Amino acid sequence: MRGCEAHDAVVLAAQGNARLATPKQLLTVAGETLLQRAVRMAKATGPTHLMVVLGAHAEQLASLVTGTAILFDPTWEEGVASSLRRAAAALAGRPYPLLVTVADQPCLTQEHLDKLLVAYDGSCDVVSAYGDALGPPALLRPQTLAQARTLQGDAAFRRLWTGGHPAAIRRDALARRLDTPEDVVDAIRAGLIDD
Repeated sequence: MRGCEAHDAVVLAAQGNARLATPKQLLTVAGETLLQRAVRMAKATGPTHLMVVLGAHAEQLASLVTGTAILFDPTWEEGVASSLRRAAAALAGRPYPLLVTVADQPCLTQEHLDKLLVAYDGSCDVVSAYGDALGPPALLRPQTLAQARTLQGDAAFRRLWTGGHPAAIRRDALARRLDTPEDVVDAIRAGLIDD
């Protein structure tokens, strides 16, 4: 039984990366793109509303998420805060917590998303812990989402919890990055993404 039955969900997938030959959202796991995989897992949590935020390569990526609301972030180059701000503005006034995921975590699992939902009791946000960081996927309370409308830069999630104490569900594998060609080669060697 979930601690959080009614929630909205957003997949942040606006990031670009000039160092990779292909958008990382198009890297695949068992033939499924990371973007499609993140959307599928978010849908499987049963959100009341689901949206995907696109920016870089939006035209190429939009066709992969048909049947899902798409929000375009024209200022995606500012960092993840820009996409989170846009999602927060689009969902302003909704009474539900927001499950925030990103499209570049090859170690994301349905089980982990379910653990976040089970742990949520409304008293604080429930976030993922990996290494010494707290970040997405995360379940944000409506009041936290309201704060997200003022965020700037790439350290968006850390700023949300400055002075706060979110509950954390540890999954260190989520720290794996896909930012450089070497990261991608390492992930292929580890069997996390397709060759």
